[in-house]
Amino acid sequence: MLNKKVKEIMTTDVITTTSDIDVVYAFEKLMEHKISALPVVDGDKLIGIITATDVGHNLILDKYELGTSVEEIMIKPVVTVSPEDSIESAIKIMKDGVSSSGILNQLPVVEDEKLVGIISDGDIIQEIF
Repeated sequence: MLNKKVKEIMTTDVITTTSDIDVVYAFEKLMEHKISALPVVDGDKLIGIITATDVGHNLILDKYELGTSVEEIMIKPVVTVSPEDSIESAIKIMKDGVSSSGILNQLPVVEDEKLVGIISDGDIIQEIF
């Protein structure tokens, strides 16, 4: 299972946003689709990512002014994986991809600088069981 390629289990119908969208609308999109991360794209090129945890926490603390755009708060550069990488490799990137003691729950899948999918910890767990 760990030798399978990311492209074999990734989601290809990725829900995304653009950098000019208001943070509140982006958060609504995250909640509506029940997803934890929203890749930010310019066309089909990945330029950033926002997470429900970060955005929700900061909205509760009222850290954003009315009209704050996704571009102002998105995480960049984005930790990514290739569709040709193994699932084992993706797990290692998820584990090592953040400086704190947490893990990345979502990894955008990029090929030739284009967003082609996303793989989540849930995708990997479903594959294991």
